[in-house]
Amino acid sequence: MLRGRWIAVLCACLVVAGVFAFLGQWQLERAIDTDPPPAGITEQVRPLAEVLEPGEYLPEPLVGQRVETSGTWVPGDFLVVSSRFNDGAEGFWVTGQLRVADRTSIAVALGWAPDRESADAAAAALERDAAGSDADITGRIISDEGSSLPTRDDPFGMSRMSPAMLLGQWHDTEQLSVYRPYLASVDAPDGLVDIVSPAPHELSSVNWLNVFYAIEWAVFAGFAFYIWYRLAKDRWQLEVEEFEERSAAAS
Repeated sequence: MLRGRWIAVLCACLVVAGVFAFLGQWQLERAIDTDPPPAGITEQVRPLAEVLEPGEYLPEPLVGQRVETSGTWVPGDFLVVSSRFNDGAEGFWVTGQLRVADRTSIAVALGWAPDRESADAAAAALERDAAGSDADITGRIISDEGSSLPTRDDPFGMSRMSPAMLLGQWHDTEQLSVYRPYLASVDAPDGLVDIVSPAPHELSSVNWLNVFYAIEWAVFAGFAFYIWYRLAKDRWQLEVEEFEERSAAAS
């Protein structure tokens, strides 16, 4: 271990371990949020434009944030989404396209219905009475659930709340900017039940995944020294064996 070659290898291991230690410290610094969102921040109603821009992904601290906005319902776009649960009961959501600005829209889940017939009737009533009219909406902003596969029986049916899928069936979408998340309205219109949307759980100030990564980097740093020790020991054992073989041959 005191030979120049193995001292050089040790120096190289020190450099590698130093890099690993720096990465571990970097992960650890980001594991603890020293400025977490205040408790109950999602329950403070904020203007939609202050929370998110069209096309942006919804940051985790803002999931479930209560927002308010106003706009105009686009005719022909009151659509039904299945597999929606309200207090454990499966049913349907009636959704609409709310035009909140020039060539900018957001998908809104208006209310829940226990069966498809009630949902279709509510959508037809909204199409008759609300299409083209102005609306003020307050609700929670929620991330896109992703697309669902179409079925043979209902190729246009939707079982997930996805603005991207709704966009494929909306009207007047040329050069339209759309919010990636959707808005779950607090108050349902006549014929529908209010959507149960409780406040999200408060986020922990500790990111345990980053803590785990920091521990991993510390293990890697220690492993660098073990590699040096293991290589030096293997070389020493090889030289001992060669010495013993030469001694045996000489005797």
